[in-house]
Amino acid sequence: MQYDVIIVGASFAGASAAMQLARARRKVLMVDAGQPRNRFAEASHGFLGQDGVAPHDIMAIAIEQLLAYPTFELAVAQAEHASADDQGVAVTLDDGRHFSARRLILATGVRDELPAIPGLQERWGQTAIHCPYCHGYEVRDRKLGVIATTPLSAHQGLMLPDWGPTTYFTQGQYEPEEQELKQMAKRGVTIERTPVIEVLGSAPDIEALRLADGRTVEIGAVFVGPRVHMASPLAMQLGCAFEQGPMGPYIRTDELRQTSVKHVFAAGDAAAAFHNATMASAAGVMAGVSTHRSLVME
Repeated sequence: MQYDVIIVGASFAGASAAMQLARARRKVLMVDAGQPRNRFAEASHGFLGQDGVAPHDIMAIAIEQLLAYPTFELAVAQAEHASADDQGVAVTLDDGRHFSARRLILATGVRDELPAIPGLQERWGQTAIHCPYCHGYEVRDRKLGVIATTPLSAHQGLMLPDWGPTTYFTQGQYEPEEQELKQMAKRGVTIERTPVIEVLGSAPDIEALRLADGRTVEIGAVFVGPRVHMASPLAMQLGCAFEQGPMGPYIRTDELRQTSVKHVFAAGDAAAAFHNATMASAAGVMAGVSTHRSLVME
């Protein structure tokens, strides 16, 4: 085997896993194509010690620190194919290079699919956002909207008044339950049942949302729960089992981040129902430590 561990994905989860393994003096190859999910966000928030720092800058420092370890290597490329057997794993890159290792960590992330509403995509990560803990403080005291995409959107509508006056747009599909309606009334949430069809204003700012009946509602920022898809086909190629989360499928792992496939671990957004930079980093640490343990105990 060329490496002890190959890690696919170099964002918060992948780099956190790599750090544990590099410090354990294991030979590690990290593969990344430079297209992280958080590339649309200007800053990372709620990440201890890094609040307000651009994700790109955080990861640039992380890679610099990893490269200081002699057993760590980075391949800037797209991992196109992976396989696993009793002996280990193999990964092929889009430039034709082929690598083998005893273990594989998938930190491949997810791809967001937004509702097909004109004006939404170009504001994604700025004034069209998904997590109030990540970005709510930056849009505080504006008129906030929730464009419902799943039944869980109602829960988001209940939370948001802590950041600003909130309107919940059901899109004609996601009517809150009776108890949720009562809670929303107590929280001062306005319910709008006519679907949003367009986001108005000079991007990235939002001035209002246009409704299907022609009305406009003044809004300064919108929260949208995207549907998520695997950003990489590797987990499917390997035959990893999946769970169905509220926003889409994610790789099934145990508490040690082991997938259903021998020698393959997973961490980060691709292997979690709910997403946050700190949680991704913590999962990466667990994946790295657990992978090292599996090598020791083999």
